[in-house]
This record gives sequence, C-alpha cells and structure tokens, in this order.
Amino acid sequence: MAEGVEEALRRVVRGDVDFSVTARALTTMDASNYRRVPLGVVSPRDAQDVVAVLGVCRERGVAVVARGGGTSIAGQATGTGVVLDFTRYMNRIVDVDAESRTAVVQPGVVLDRLQEAAAPHGLRFGPDPSTHSRCTLGGMIGNNSCGSHSVAWGTTADNVRELSVVRREPDGGFRERVLGRGWEGAPTGLRPLVEGELALLRTGFPDLPRRISGYAADALLPENGVDLARFLCGTEGTLGIVTEAAVRLVEAPRARALAVLAYADESAAAEAAAGLLPLGPLTVEGMAADLVRDRSGLPEGGAWLFVETGGESAAEARARAEVIVRAAADGTTDSLIVDDPAGQRALWRVREDASGTATRMPDGTEAWPGWEDCAVPPARLGPYLRDFRGLLAEHGLRGTPYGHFGDGCIHVRIDFDLLGDAGVRRFRRFSEDLAGLVVAHGGSLSGEHGDGQARAELLPKMYGPDMVRLFERIKDVWDPDGLLNPGMLVRPHRLDENLRFAVLPREPVDVEFGYPHDGGDFSAAVRRCVGVAKCRTEKAPSGGGVMCPSFRATGDETHSTRGRARLLHEMLAGEVVTDGWQSTEVRDALDLCLSCKGCRSDCPVGVDMATYKAEFLHHHYEGRRRPAAHYSMGWLPRWLRVVARTRSAALVNSLAGVGPLAAIGKRLGGIAAERRIPRVATETFSTWWGRRGGEARSGGDGPRVVLWPDTFTDHLAPQVGRAAVRVLEEAGLSVALPPTRVLTYAPDGFSAVADTLTARRGRVCCGLTYVSTGQLDRARAVLRRTLDLMRPVVDAGLPVVVLEPSCAAALRTDLPELLPDDPRARRLADSVLTFAQALERLAPHWDPPRVDRPVAGQTHCHQHAVLGDAAERRLREKAGLTGELSGGCCGLAGNFGFEDGHYDVSVACAEEQLLPAVRAAGEETVILADGFSCRTQLEQSAGRGGRPGRHLAEVLAEALGVTP
Repeated sequence: MAEGVEEALRRVVRGDVDFSVTARALTTMDASNYRRVPLGVVSPRDAQDVVAVLGVCRERGVAVVARGGGTSIAGQATGTGVVLDFTRYMNRIVDVDAESRTAVVQPGVVLDRLQEAAAPHGLRFGPDPSTHSRCTLGGMIGNNSCGSHSVAWGTTADNVRELSVVRREPDGGFRERVLGRGWEGAPTGLRPLVEGELALLRTGFPDLPRRISGYAADALLPENGVDLARFLCGTEGTLGIVTEAAVRLVEAPRARALAVLAYADESAAAEAAAGLLPLGPLTVEGMAADLVRDRSGLPEGGAWLFVETGGESAAEARARAEVIVRAAADGTTDSLIVDDPAGQRALWRVREDASGTATRMPDGTEAWPGWEDCAVPPARLGPYLRDFRGLLAEHGLRGTPYGHFGDGCIHVRIDFDLLGDAGVRRFRRFSEDLAGLVVAHGGSLSGEHGDGQARAELLPKMYGPDMVRLFERIKDVWDPDGLLNPGMLVRPHRLDENLRFAVLPREPVDVEFGYPHDGGDFSAAVRRCVGVAKCRTEKAPSGGGVMCPSFRATGDETHSTRGRARLLHEMLAGEVVTDGWQSTEVRDALDLCLSCKGCRSDCPVGVDMATYKAEFLHHHYEGRRRPAAHYSMGWLPRWLRVVARTRSAALVNSLAGVGPLAAIGKRLGGIAAERRIPRVATETFSTWWGRRGGEARSGGDGPRVVLWPDTFTDHLAPQVGRAAVRVLEEAGLSVALPPTRVLTYAPDGFSAVADTLTARRGRVCCGLTYVSTGQLDRARAVLRRTLDLMRPVVDAGLPVVVLEPSCAAALRTDLPELLPDDPRARRLADSVLTFAQALERLAPHWDPPRVDRPVAGQTHCHQHAVLGDAAERRLREKAGLTGELSGGCCGLAGNFGFEDGHYDVSVACAEEQLLPAVRAAGEETVILADGFSCRTQLEQSAGRGGRPGRHLAEVLAEALGVTP
C-alpha cells in the first residue's frame, strides 16, 4: 500500500515532497535515543496541504508524524511514514494583538521569532524551553513544553487559547477545525466517552504543576471548562495536526535581576526551592556542581539555585532579589546578585547548554536521555533526589541532575550503555525501577518533554490500567485508523527498541585523525550529536558565537551541523546512505561546511564538523581525481613557494590582472568567477627577514620567541609579519624564525647538526590547506617535515608565535590529532601562542602604545573556536581600542569562499555580521581582522560597504611609529 505514495503526494501537495536519501536521513532521529527511517518528508504550504497529505496516507495506510525543530527528547518526532516539516513554509506569525495580549502563529514559528514580534509591545510568550532559539510553537504544543519561567507563567497548555487542528471526520476524510473551550469541533464520540468516565477523570490525575505524561483528559471535565485546546497540548501529534494557534502573551518585566544561591549539595538546594515560591520569583532553577565545568563567576558551593526576579526598574528587580537572598540566607553557603544583562546571559548560557553538556560525564563518558525530565511535587524534590541518587548507585549508573527545581522537575542524562545487550537490559531495569520511584513520590514520568517512546510503556505504573485504557479509547475516537504518530504515548513501542545506536558498527572505523576525545572512535565522535540543534538558530548567536553560518545562510537542515552529523550517522549505519565514504549525499551536505570550527566550541557537546569533513573528503577522494580547487588552493603553499623561488610574483600579478587570462585560470582552478585572485608579494616576509639580517638584527634581550612564517603572511601579507617583528622587539622580545634546515639549538641561536641531516631543507607549514581539502596523507607528510625542522625549537621549549589564527588553530588541534603517536606534535601544539598571548605572557610589563580609537571588524572564527580571544581583548583595552568585534564567520574561510559555487553563501555569511558592522563604523574606526581570509573578504566587498582591515600587529606598529 505504501507504493506510489510519493507520486500521489506530488499530485495533490503544493509544498515540497522529498523522498530523497538526504531528506530521509535528516529525519531519522530527533534529540532522543530513538531512530526510525521515514518514507519521505513533506513541507506543507498550508492547512489544505496537510489535509491532502492525510488523505493520501490514510488511503495507503501510511503513518504521519508532525515535526517542528526536531528537538524532542522522547522520540515522538520520529516515524516510519511521512514526516510533516512545518519549518519551511508554515512558519508565519499571523498576528500580534497587543490589546488582547494574544498572538496567532503557524506551527513552524520558532519561539524566538514570536518573542521578537511581541517584545515591542512589552509582551512575551511565557513558556521558554532552553531550545528557544530553534524549537517551534507546534512542537511546544505537541509536547506541552514549559521552560524555566513556568513557576511564573505556566506550561504551554496554560497559554494556548485556540487551536486550528486538522482531524479525521466521520466520513473518513480530514478537515481543519478550530478548537477552544466547549465541545464545538470535537470528534463524534468524545463527549459521551468523557461523560461516561467522570469519576475516573476526577480522581486519576496527580496534582502537580509539571504533569505532562498521558492525555490531559481532565481538561475536558465540566468544572474545568471543557477546554479542548488545553487538552490537545501534550498529545504529541497522535490525535490531530495543529495548523494554527492563538496563544496568550504575558507582560514582560522591564528589568530583571538574578539571585544565585549556593548550597552545600543539590538536596539542600532542592529542599530550599519550594520555600522561595511564595516570594513570587520568575524562575527557580537548580544545578549541581558536577554539571558545571567552569565555576568562575558562581558563588562557592556544591549546587546552586538561579532565582530570577522582575520589576519595573532595575532597582525594583534587585530589591526583590535581595529579599530572596535574605530569605534563603540560613541554608546557603554563599550568594550573589547579578543585575547586568550581559552577566545574566552568561550564567543562563551555562543552564541552557546543560542539555548538551550533560551528555558527557566529567571523565568523557557518554550519557543519554531517557529519564530526562521526571517531576514530583516541589515539596518532595529533596527526598526524591536523594532516592534518585541511591537508585543510580544501586544500578551502577551516574547522572548529573539539574532543572526546574521550583516546579519539582529534574533533567538528567545518565551514562547508560546503549551499545551492548547487557547495557540495554540494565537501561530497561532502571527505567522500570525509576518509574516506580517517581510514582511513589506522587510524581509524573514526564515533567516537560512528553512520553513519546521513552516513557509511554510505563504509564500504567503512573495511571493504572483503567486510565491507560481510557487514553486508548480517546485515541480511537480521534484517530480510528491509527494514522497519527503510532507507537507514541498510546499503545507505545517498547522503550528499549528502535534505539539509534543499534545500527552503528561495533568495530572501530578505520580513520586518519586520532579523535582523542572519543577514544579514537569515529562512531563515537559522530554520536556526539544528540540533536539539541543549537546549530539551527536562524540568527547569529549573541556573545560572539559562530555556529552554524551555512545553516543561517541557507535555512536548510542539510547545511546545519546536526544535519551533517545525521548524514554521517546514516553513512555509518548503511541502511539509508548505502555507499559509505563514496556517498554523494554526504559529500554534498559537507560541501557548504565552511570548516569554521564554530561547532567545536559553540556546540554544547563539542561536535567538530571541520575535522569530520576533512576525514570524509580524504576517504571520498582516495584513489580518485579530486575537484580542481583541491589542487589549486589545497596545494597553495607549494605553488606560492614556486613563485617565490622563481621570483615570478610580478608576472603572476600581471597575468591575474588580465581579465580573459584570469577567467581562464579561475575556471581551470575551480575558483569562483566573482572572486579576484589575491596579489602575491614581490618580496616574501622570509626574504625580508633574511635581508634585514635575521636573528642578528633581533635585538631584544627578553625571552626568545619563534615567529611562524605561515603561508598567508609569508607570501600574501608580509607587512603583517614585518609589523609583528617590530612590535615584539619593541616589547623586548628576541625574535627568530623557524629553521629551514634540520638544526640544533643553543642559547645563542640555531646551528646546523654536524651530520648528513644538514642537507635536508624545507619550510615549516601547518598543513591547513591540505587538511581543509581532505588531503590528509599530504598533510601528515608536511607536518612530519615541519616537526623535523622544529625539533630544536620544541626541544628548547621556545614559544611559537603564530599570526594567522587559522594556522595557529591547525597547529593546536589538527597537528596532534593527525599525528597522535608522535610526542613532538603535542609539544609543538602546546607551544603555540597568538600575537596577543605572546605579549601578555612574555612581556607582561610592556605597555602598548595608546591608539585611542574605536574598532570594528570580526574575531576570526578559528580564534573564537580554538584559541580564545581574551588576550586580544585585554591588549586592545590597554591600547585604547574600544568597542567589540562581531562574531560569526566572514564567509571566505580559507579556500571555501574562493571555490566555484560557494560565492553566494560566502557573501551571505559576511552580510550577517561582519559587513553590517563595518558599514556602521565611522571613518575614525579601526577595522580589525587578524585573519587573511577576513581581510580578503573585506577587501573584495568594497561595493557592499567593505573597508580594508588590518591585523592588530599592524595597528600597534603604526602607533609605535615603526610602520614597515
């Protein structure tokens, strides 16, 4: 019966119908432990499309699953039939009515977009899950999501007024109905079913604020106003498909303060939480110390409550926070109040990222959801947590609880072994025991994320068999064909089947990188992505984040970090993506990865897609002809050295300036026609260094540093190297360049080894261009030669100053991960310093010249992700360079923006943050860009308001009056 579904859907659906390998692979999983392979994905344009899809699928007996952001943690956004993706078209905010404090939205609207639309009216939607930047209103309605502010504003069900729902009609067809209070629009048979079970409905539900499990059928009681809209919240798409929602908005406080209360342990924090509720806080969030990797900025303790207060003014909000602190004083070990917005955001990021960071125990062990959000009455939370910890110990498991202590809701990821049969059996035993424990404390198996497959099998423990049978009868009234999200919540799949890990290879995959954080296992590296989808944000992250620029440019899940990780997972599984490393689907998804490494730092679980891309390209093209760009730009260091040796830079520049010749060269080299070929320096930095007298002229008597002549600085921007030498020497440092022969080191300098090795010559190279194009054998050979040349530097323990952030990042990360068995690799990586780090650590008493001008520009993405920019910030501050640099990625990203077919995405990335920041800058503003790619993007964007950028070393050298 499933045959012909795609063709039938294409005939009646105006939206997108996609049954491709890529579309199916992207939707096999949500953020849970579960995996199912769908037939295909439909992105409907409107409710009529939804009606049409349901009609076709009913006719052929194919299940339908509604999906929003795909961040569900109980498995309810996965299915084997047709997946409805509402994020592409049905994502509009239809109306915001400030007077009535309501908004009308389509199901694919991301929560943050609604908050932005309501903010000018001083309003907001109350519930705010930690995934607010990518979760959708439809998903929130399906799960009855809550978030950190539920103590003040309740769950999604508390804030929904009406729902437009496509449901089955008695004649077997489907129709959109508007459901609110009263029985209007309800399916035939629902009212008599409810009225026949009033006694059970009045006695069968625990009374607690976070009861999300099961169907909220008590909302249909006459004393509760027969609220169909409220009842449908949390039904997980098993009864009907929401196509529009009218939601309530609440008044947003004008100012907020955050009281951070420290306690000896989590039980003490949990027992204190309920006592703070009468004081009217907006949030009471709890977190234990074993979740927090960096405790700087937090008061001293073993656990913390984050208690937020609001007011009409900052003073009023702070005064309320002070009341909280005084009321809690007897039980706390310490406390603080944070009232500046930036400080609050920094603390909340720790909490919001917990759903990802909790997936790794402090020792690196994997941890998983499954019992991620049980809730008990707030007054019972302390005893429950103690019993919960005891149950973990009894089963030999570990977890890091955190969550909504004010509502009695606890999140936790547990180090289940879901890869082996014994571990899965323990997972089941623990689940059964924990369900009993939660019920014994008067709680709900789900307090936020729904039952899905993870907990629905155990609902009889919570509700008893009679209530569960009533849920099944309700399901049959709404969905007699069992079409909608079967196996979820009612008549569920077993909690230990369809596990996402079952399809992965059990033996390690043969790979090139060492994957030190994943035990050398590429499968474990791919498993890092748990689907929380922080990479799917539609707008650039605040606070200088980077991930994921290609998704924000295209809006396509394929080009998100999560999407690429899903395709790699399916490549390893071999069921949907069947041709392994030769997969064109994986190759095409990785094609628009900029290798910015933003995910390495911004992803809560540290997915490193740049490394995975290099790994894939290596295997994909092994023994095969590569794209032309891999030879033209991947081999850039080799070509530029040829130009330098033959002294042909002027000729190359002249030829590149001849339009027809340049066009031919770009076409042959796989370079975008829109790009200008950068000019090659007629004198390299290394040549200037030798002509200047080299070490003999490096007159500082301070610590010796080795300045790395990276390819970009040496051949394309030698003025940066010259400026850095001048500044480092002005700071009293003695500068040397790496040897070009195998040498030994003495305190007075380098000297040749007195053996045959003196004949071996070469130039050091970080291998970046080879790595980014997946030429890992070549990269490894280049890096081994570099280690040979750098042996005396490494042996002497000299710091290595690298001016180009991407090269510094490659030495810090790619070098030791490609050569994990060579101890020299780790030692060289550890010696790498940025320009600012070198000045700060080796010349701490040196004061830079005062520039006293504002700055604009961009922090290099690799600097942000790998190196950190704290030293650069402090150096700019000491020099009087005021203002913040933008985050994101410039879009050029080494070879990426030059490759044919990438130009539009490259420019879109630049237009996100970098170019607007430069356009808004005044004439007196210094445009800073330490990366050659960033400077080139600015230079080639003059028509878009770009202005030349400079390395910080150039700016300081100019201020010193020693401009080269």
